Amino acid sequence: MTPTEPDIPDALPLTPSRREGVSKDSLAGRTNGPVTPQEILRQVRRIEIKTRRLVDQVVAGEYHSTFKGQGLEFDQVREYTPGDDVRTIDWNVTARTGHPYIKTFVETRELTVLLLVDCSASTRSGPLARTVAERQAELGALLAFSAIRNNDKVGALFFSDRVEAFVSPRKGSHHALRLIRDLLFFRPAGSGTAIGPALDYLNRVQHRRAVVFLLSDFLTVGFDASLRLTARRHELIPIRLADPLVEALPAVGLACLRDGEDGVEQWVDTGDPRVQRAYRAARLRHASRLERLFRSARCLPLEIPLDGDLVQPLRSYFHRRGTRR
Repeated sequence: MTPTEPDIPDALPLTPSRREGVSKDSLAGRTNGPVTPQEILRQVRRIEIKTRRLVDQVVAGEYHSTFKGQGLEFDQVREYTPGDDVRTIDWNVTARTGHPYIKTFVETRELTVLLLVDCSASTRSGPLARTVAERQAELGALLAFSAIRNNDKVGALFFSDRVEAFVSPRKGSHHALRLIRDLLFFRPAGSGTAIGPALDYLNRVQHRRAVVFLLSDFLTVGFDASLRLTARRHELIPIRLADPLVEALPAVGLACLRDGEDGVEQWVDTGDPRVQRAYRAARLRHASRLERLFRSARCLPLEIPLDGDLVQPLRSYFHRRGTRR
């Protein structure tokens, strides 16, 4: 009898030790266990210092050139000089003065930036939970300070298998520091992952077009229609945090794998070549499905590693978006 390949789910591969009615600005259940105010302040301050330096050095300019304003508004009139676009001539002023004058315009810069943050158990439990939370905080801080540097508003939506909290978009450094605190210490009530309801909620509460950064591991299904609709209404940027424990199954022998979201446990011989092949096949199928979905929604996704440089992937991504435009 030919041995059969082990049955491993396509959408939610098991990983070691992991696996409406929302009030705005409600962050109940933010902390899990005692966290002193000094510890909160210390971590927020560390993230702030690190990301502000990166924004000053490299990120803010790329952000400004990549995400344009929503239109143009009149600035002033000035005398015509050779090479100016004749279509901008102000004929009323020209007739009164006897000399050609043109209208000048400035970009309507103010944008709304929203961070949609997956805080399900698959991103907040296990050996790399602290790494994921800090990586999300660093990335969110970079984007938030870049937005504020360009006088844009920034807000956040936290979700698990439900919409956990919505932080209204605002300006200012104090608001950015509040977002860093929430990214570091928010603890959800739910444990599962439901990207679709989070996107649907966003589309109901955010009527003006916004730049939406969706931070998730995308280990779920059933959100295709919601993602396509959001991509039509807003400028949607999916950001996947690449976890090495998910990308490849460590060959550590017989191990009990537990799904952090539903608690299901399964004993698996991780050294079995059939298990390794099945796991790789499941990961490839899931990655291919996501790639087709993002392409059909005309989204350009970004992958961020949990370790290593954070700025270079962002700069490369901004450059690719500028070229694509």
